[in-house]
Amino acid sequence: MPGNGFGCADCHTLQRIVNSTHTADEWMKVIPRMATYSNGSTPEFPQPLVPGPRQANEAPRNQAQLRRTAEYLASINLSRGPDWNYPLKPLPRPHGRATHVIITTYDLPRPEAMPHDAIVTPDGHAWYSDFGHQFIGELDPATGKVTDYAFPTLKANEPKGFLEIEADPDGNIWGAGMYQGLIAKIDGKTRKTTVYPIPEELQTNSTQESMVSPQFSNVDGKVWTNDQDDHSILRLDVKTGQFENLGQPKTAGGQTIVGYGIPPDQHNNLYVLQFRGSEIGRVDAATKELKIYKTPFPASRPRRGRVDAEGNLWFAEFGANAVAMFDPKTETIKEWLLPIKHSNPYDVVRNTKGQVWTGSEYTDRVTGLDPASGEFVDYLMPQEVNIRRVFFDDARNAFWIGANHSAELLKVEPLD
Repeated sequence: MPGNGFGCADCHTLQRIVNSTHTADEWMKVIPRMATYSNGSTPEFPQPLVPGPRQANEAPRNQAQLRRTAEYLASINLSRGPDWNYPLKPLPRPHGRATHVIITTYDLPRPEAMPHDAIVTPDGHAWYSDFGHQFIGELDPATGKVTDYAFPTLKANEPKGFLEIEADPDGNIWGAGMYQGLIAKIDGKTRKTTVYPIPEELQTNSTQESMVSPQFSNVDGKVWTNDQDDHSILRLDVKTGQFENLGQPKTAGGQTIVGYGIPPDQHNNLYVLQFRGSEIGRVDAATKELKIYKTPFPASRPRRGRVDAEGNLWFAEFGANAVAMFDPKTETIKEWLLPIKHSNPYDVVRNTKGQVWTGSEYTDRVTGLDPASGEFVDYLMPQEVNIRRVFFDDARNAFWIGANHSAELLKVEPLD
């Protein structure tokens, strides 16, 4: 159940929650234990957090909050009898344009793989990050061949896995190495791997590089990353291998921007999406000045996104159940509510046709939006996929996602 502050193993836990018989008092004991595991854990592959600041921050912040959560979980499980006391409300079956689609699934050879992000490079190959293991993988869709590139474990006692992957303008693949305190690169031509450890003086037991942004590193030779431990912003000088710490982005009132997604623009300025609030920040790459913009929807929880060819930032509003666009020329934000409640979009991308795409962690639907008309189309996936990162391959008119819980990549080809 991501976003709840438990630090549990995402939606792997949801079925166990609704089928359990834990009372509220029992949940009061279980929830703090859940907070001691990384988000890259599964029941089959638990990864405890090393004691430190991050583990403490993942726990519910006070007993009143913990009690409210415990009572809610007890209200939706089987603790009060053999049957759930709420009706099943299925979503409508797909019809019309929602059925005009080809969906192809590609099995990954390692059944324990947890593909979090999926992207496609100009050669048509798909790449994925393994959320729970030290691999970045490459799929040739024409043959189905998968090549996994292994990366060293720098911290034996810390959780393993990568979150974001991105390609730079030269076709190199970059990955954010999470609790291992590193970012990594795969050379697009030679496939040689390189690791860039975060400097020791910037590391703690809770260091966590979740994001990496090399998309416009050709501008100034810098690759952005973040540290979810203290929410600081770092950037790597690729030529020298040196990291610069820009510190915590803060509002005028001194509030730290708890950035999750950090998409750059064409000048390699950086956007910082405030997942715990309603703000997006923009860091000027040259002056390091930070400007803050507030979304119209309160508690919108901006999560991830990317900048389109016109320089507009498209991003997911996880808390508002919406997708949004920030226009830097007018400094205005426009929002579109998703038609299915509780979709909680994770990421957004706009393709070259002007269509906007997102996906839901919870409804197993990929959603396309025509911003001009406001029309949505929801494509139902063939299985539970727990959609995270979304990517549109414009050259082949295909949308790609990783099935984080079933070791598969999915290609979605809309036919109209």
